Amino acid sequence: MLEKWFKLKENDTNVRTEVIAGITTFMTMAYILAVNPSILSAAGMDAGAVLIATAISSFIGTLLMAFLANYPFALAPGLGLAAYFAYTVCGTMGYSWQIALLAVFVEGLIFIVLSVTNVREAIFNALPVQLKKGISVGIGLYVAFIGLQNAGIVADSDSTLVTVVDFTADFHTAGISAVLAVIGTFLIAVLYIKGVKGSILIGILATWILGILCQLTGLYSVVPEAGYSSLIPSWSSFSISAIGLTFGQCFMGDFGSAKVLDFVVIILAFLFVDMFDTIGTLIGCASKADMLDEEGRLPRIKQALLADAIATGAGAVLGTATTTTFVESSSGVAAGGRTGLASVVTGFLFLISIFFAPVFTTIPGFATAPALLFIGFLMLSEITRIDFDSMTEAVPAYLCLLTMPLLFSISDGIAVGVISYVVINLFSGKAKKITPLMYILAVLFICKYIFL
Repeated sequence: MLEKWFKLKENDTNVRTEVIAGITTFMTMAYILAVNPSILSAAGMDAGAVLIATAISSFIGTLLMAFLANYPFALAPGLGLAAYFAYTVCGTMGYSWQIALLAVFVEGLIFIVLSVTNVREAIFNALPVQLKKGISVGIGLYVAFIGLQNAGIVADSDSTLVTVVDFTADFHTAGISAVLAVIGTFLIAVLYIKGVKGSILIGILATWILGILCQLTGLYSVVPEAGYSSLIPSWSSFSISAIGLTFGQCFMGDFGSAKVLDFVVIILAFLFVDMFDTIGTLIGCASKADMLDEEGRLPRIKQALLADAIATGAGAVLGTATTTTFVESSSGVAAGGRTGLASVVTGFLFLISIFFAPVFTTIPGFATAPALLFIGFLMLSEITRIDFDSMTEAVPAYLCLLTMPLLFSISDGIAVGVISYVVINLFSGKAKKITPLMYILAVLFICKYIFL
């Protein structure tokens, strides 16, 4: 039955590999169960309800990806979009979280239309092959930078923006966390080089266990107010009925207070970021799994985008910000995941996590950081496939991969890549290479920076 549904042999994989890949993806994404409620609670939403909504929307979206597209990609509420939801729409603009959820729901409906009518697929296919390779490398650097932050290896700096953490200043919190992340990275690298199956997952678990040992021996101090929670799982009271506080509330707000123009701008902001974050993530993960064809196209892209669109609408009804394809899916791909079976495993782990939330939310950022750092290395290898002999192709790819981690945005990186591709080729006498859709995308991105 599994062979019939997921075509394991055709994709040169097996059940064991897919299960490990699914668990690995979940482990690198489990932090969303703790972080998303924390962000959205700033908008006045109940944290427990948001946690349940996060888990169920991730379950729905990931299973849709598995059965509609048969890809090992997982979905969950995006943090960047959640931050925009809580701090801009509900904070700066002053709208209720119910109105913000309605904007997400409408965005999801628009996405469904764009997916069914092939608009999103056309955008995906319109991006030049070399630019797609730049996107893949850029996402690798972006993922690695997230890993450095989660590990606490990099810190803010007034003079250089970021700098290496002072390992000795707060050794029992920041210092030891960074040290453990470094150890975990070395461990994953050695295991991967030796060909050990599940090396990334083993690295995550081993780093977490080392952290627990450090806590028990006093090397790691628990300081919750500084963000250093206990690494030892503890059970606490939790009621699944809390979902009633957010379910269907996207239709229950005081919508008469919303200004039409503001509401349109909010929808467009969600639309732009979600669309190009998803496209970028699909390109990056598919490139690493060697799923793109010779023309840089992804088979069953329509189904993958449709799964993402439906999950966005479902997430809004449940009570969470935009649900999107997660870049951490690359961890499962790196672990060998090639089919939707890996996504099924990830999806059910999200569903189960509702009942084991205290366990999964205990996994510290420094334990998953080594996986992200190593995945960044694996995705960086795509840079060797960029045609540097063609400057009009290579420069936009370079600008894309450079800006993605520095601007800390997949969608902004793609925007820079698209705009630079059109401008450079247009004024270099290569206008024939530019498709009409690329012109349209470049104009839309420029308008985004001017008006949104």
